[in-house]
Amino acid sequence: MQQEGDGTVVRRIRNGEAASCTQGIAAGGGDGHKRQEVAAKDGKESEQKLLTLPTILTLSRVAAVPAMLAVFYSQERWATTAVATIFVVAAMTDWLDGYLARKMGLSSEFGAFLDPVADKLMVATTLVLLCTWPPAMAWARVAPWLLPLPAIVIIGREITMSAVREWAASQGGDIHKTVAVNKLGKCKTVLQMVALTLLLANRNGGGGDALGTAGVSLLYIAAGLALWSLVVYIRAICNCLTRL
Repeated sequence: MQQEGDGTVVRRIRNGEAASCTQGIAAGGGDGHKRQEVAAKDGKESEQKLLTLPTILTLSRVAAVPAMLAVFYSQERWATTAVATIFVVAAMTDWLDGYLARKMGLSSEFGAFLDPVADKLMVATTLVLLCTWPPAMAWARVAPWLLPLPAIVIIGREITMSAVREWAASQGGDIHKTVAVNKLGKCKTVLQMVALTLLLANRNGGGGDALGTAGVSLLYIAAGLALWSLVVYIRAICNCLTRL
């Protein structure tokens, strides 16, 4: 009787251990399922954060580049108005995407990366297009270098500044803070957008020499501010390095 009782106890213990293992496996499976659900939810949130309204507006500036290229060389009467309109709408999204990102709390690392890329791509493309087909004005025949000169300055400054910001980001700390966008950079951006709009609107000379001259003059001022702001950034970095 004692042996039979001991065997019964052993079997009960083993059955209890098996049940515990089964419950543990079931619980582990449940935890794994929950983890998969959380991962899927995080993936969806990341995808939604990647394609926010501000980011879509920024991408529209990138899409404006081939649209401008397709219209710019057209001989149709509406082409000048169309290319200037595309540029103006794209330039307005440069302000709108930043405003919405701050207002709606939709700022993201991808948007912060894409925004300056879209700006530089659109501005550089417009400058190159205008250099290949300058406005029909008297000075364009007398001084063909008048438009390429500020174009080279602005594009060269943007390339240099991109390299400087990438290096500053790799250093981090105070050095990275020195290359944050300043008021000079913002003024330069506004002036060059207005200048390029005037030059695009006067592509066929319909606005007269006054409109084209105003556009070129503003472009030279923007080029001067571009160089000035670059010097300010470089000096700030040098001062920061001397304090280290």
